[in-house]
Amino acid sequence: MRMKSLVAALLSAGAVTFAYADITVGVLVSATGPAASLGIPEKNTFALMPTTIAGEKVKYIVLDDASDTTTAVKNTRKLLTEDKVDVIIGSTITPNSLAMVDIAAEAETPMISMAASARIVDPVDAKRRWVFKTPQNDVQMSTAITEHMSNNGVKTVAFIGFSDAYGEGWWQEFSKIAEVRKMKVVANERFNRADTSVTGQILKIMSTNPDAILIAGSGTPAALPQKTLKEKGYKGKIYQTHGVANNDFLRVCGKDCEGTLLPAGPVLVAAQLPDTNPVKKSALEYIAKYEKAHGPGSVSTFGAHAWDAGLLLANAVPAALKKGKPGSKEFRAGLRDALEATKNLYAAHGVYSMTTTDHLGLDQRSRVMVKIEGGKWVALK
Repeated sequence: MRMKSLVAALLSAGAVTFAYADITVGVLVSATGPAASLGIPEKNTFALMPTTIAGEKVKYIVLDDASDTTTAVKNTRKLLTEDKVDVIIGSTITPNSLAMVDIAAEAETPMISMAASARIVDPVDAKRRWVFKTPQNDVQMSTAITEHMSNNGVKTVAFIGFSDAYGEGWWQEFSKIAEVRKMKVVANERFNRADTSVTGQILKIMSTNPDAILIAGSGTPAALPQKTLKEKGYKGKIYQTHGVANNDFLRVCGKDCEGTLLPAGPVLVAAQLPDTNPVKKSALEYIAKYEKAHGPGSVSTFGAHAWDAGLLLANAVPAALKKGKPGSKEFRAGLRDALEATKNLYAAHGVYSMTTTDHLGLDQRSRVMVKIEGGKWVALK
C-alpha cells in the first residue's frame, strides 16, 4: 500500500510538472462585429508568434469577443478561471479592454491591451499596475493632429466620435489640446459603431462651418461620417484617428477618403520612412513576416499591435522564469515586473520603455502624419 501511495504521489508530482511546462497566453480579439477589420489581422498575427520562448513551450488560446463588452468580460473570466492563463493579451477595442482591467487585476494576472485609450493604463494605480498596452495613446495622437491643424491654419474644428469610451477618450484629450493651441471647437457629435446613418449629426456640424473636422472612430464604421460629409459637400480638412489605419477602411471609404489626414504608427508607411528612422527596421521585419503568410499589401497596423504585445511578452519571460514556473503566481508577478522594467525594446510601432508610471512607454518616434492620396497611405515629410 505504501508503494502504491508513493507511485501515486510521484505521478501526481509529474503531472503538476507537466502542467507547468507551457506558458499559457490568453488572447481576446474582436474578430467579428463592428471592429472585425481590426481584430482579424490581430488574430492572424498570433498564428505567427513563437511557440517557444526562453526554452519554454508557449500555448496561445485565442477567443473572439465579437466586439462586445459583455462577451469580452465572460471570455476573460474563462481564460483566468478555466484555462489558468499566465497573461492576457487583448482586447482589440477600448470599451472591452476597460471592462477587463478589474478582472485581470483581481486575478493578479498581467494584461497587455491592443486598444488605444490612455485610460486603459493611466493612472497606474493598484489595478492598472497589472495592465500594459501597445497602441499609441489618444493623447499622443491628439498632439500630432492638433499640431498639424495649427501649422495649416485651422482656427475652428468640429468633432464627431463613437458614443463609447473610445470616442469619449478622444474628446477629452483632443478638446483640451485644441484649446491650448487656440483652436475653437464648434461642435461635439457622437454616433454608434453599428449606425447606418449620421446625417443629422453631420448637418449640425456643417452648420457651424468648421475649418476642419476630426472623426474619432475606428475600423470601417469610421467611414460613415466621412462619406456623409462628402455627400453633403463639405470642403474643409478631414482628420481621422489611427483607428482607421487599415486597408479595409480604404476599401469601404473609397474615393471619399481622398485627402484625409491622420496620425499613424510607423508600420503603416515603413517603406517610406528614411533609413535613419529608428523604427523602420523592426517595422519592416513584421511586415515581411505577415505578408509572407497573407500576401503583399495585407499588413495592418492593428496586427502590429498584436506583434508588439508578443515582443513585450517574449522580452519579459526570461526574467519572469527566474521568479517562478509558468502557471504559478510567482511567474505571473514576475511577468508584471519584467513588463514594467522594459527598456529600449524596438518593435513594429515604436521603441518601448516602460516605467512605474507609464505602462505604454512609447515616445514621439511612435507616430507619423499620413495623408490618403490615390487610395494609398502617404507619409508626410
